[in-house]
Amino acid sequence: MDDEETELRNPFPSPPSHYQRYTTHNLKLLDLLRQRVGEDADLSTVNQYEVLSDQTDVPEWPLAQLEKPRVDWILEEGHYTVFGDTWFVKEKIPSLEELGGHQLYPQDPSVDRRPALRSILRSMLVTYSKLLDAILAPPPTNSSQIEAEWKQHLEWINILAQNIMAAANDLRPVQARGNLELMMRRQLELRREETKAIHTKCDALEAQLAELRISAQTLVSPTPAGTTSKRAAGHMSSKPPDVSGMSTDAVLRWAEEVT
Repeated sequence: MDDEETELRNPFPSPPSHYQRYTTHNLKLLDLLRQRVGEDADLSTVNQYEVLSDQTDVPEWPLAQLEKPRVDWILEEGHYTVFGDTWFVKEKIPSLEELGGHQLYPQDPSVDRRPALRSILRSMLVTYSKLLDAILAPPPTNSSQIEAEWKQHLEWINILAQNIMAAANDLRPVQARGNLELMMRRQLELRREETKAIHTKCDALEAQLAELRISAQTLVSPTPAGTTSKRAAGHMSSKPPDVSGMSTDAVLRWAEEVT
């Protein structure tokens, strides 16, 4: 009881108890058993006590449990079993026929299923109408006849509904692929729009920089030797005053006169 409570309190589950069987001695016994009976022999059918009679500490449980799983067998069968659950090597949706149902549409996904599905839908509508007629009809003298009729219609509707649901489940990978394609196209469109907006902003900034260059070139345009422009002379003659004792308004007025 204490061990069980400790196991429940442990946030990380302990490894399976059979890991303790993988000792050096047991692995050597397994190699020796494999050498004596052959590499291709099935150890589950071999009496390990007779083959390893000259060895000590031969375990009571079969040494075949220590063998590694045969990957080639798993790939050949297409599935493997872990703790009683069967897992497929390649995930796939089992068809209605593989699940034991009555499949009415073609199994090959490359074949167009639309004609078969339309026939199934029409058959379902007709059968539903017949079911309503059988239920709403006046009660016959033989009650077993009307009961058998509506049961047949109900069973056939069940089979048709199973086919429609199975066909819809088969299209889930196609739907996922289509949704992924639409999402990637939308992301591509958004990136193109963002890139276009960035290029537009860069063109506007380049135009503003070009205007500023032209303005700067006109301000510092060259004049004949020995002469200065009127604006330059004004800048040269107006030395910056001592602004330590001037107010803000006075400094602004001086800046306007200079410019």
